[in-house]
Amino acid sequence: MNIISVGHKMPDWVETACAEYLKRMPREMTTEIIEIKPDKRASGKNSEVVQEAEAKRILEAAGKCYLIALDERGQEVNTLQLAEKMTIWLAGGKDIALIIGGADGLHPSIKQKADWLWSLSKLTLPHGMVRILLAEQLYRAHTVIQNHPYHRE
Repeated sequence: MNIISVGHKMPDWVETACAEYLKRMPREMTTEIIEIKPDKRASGKNSEVVQEAEAKRILEAAGKCYLIALDERGQEVNTLQLAEKMTIWLAGGKDIALIIGGADGLHPSIKQKADWLWSLSKLTLPHGMVRILLAEQLYRAHTVIQNHPYHRE
């Protein structure tokens, strides 16, 4: 699995927290973060132009992966539902790309190409927090699949 994230130079606390959860993932679900440099809002570029430039880099990084775009208008699921979805993704045999957009959000082309639009929350969350929350939830869903006691109902 790849977390494709628009943004770079995260604070140390974000890097440390993400690394903690991602190192717990098993070999068959190795997960890494691929950072996409954000497009600059210089020279009068509007949000659409910025999103489009970032979308091209995101799709290049994703290749032919199963695409999951994080979007506040996406489907909200609980942990058990996420574990069910993860089981299906893994059975599909494709690499998985989870996409976190930049400050201007995701270009509509990414949302259209996505196999699933997922909302972690209806709240607007800081970019670093989204990375951490995503990494933790992927680990948590994995533990549910493995019947590990990390998650309690």
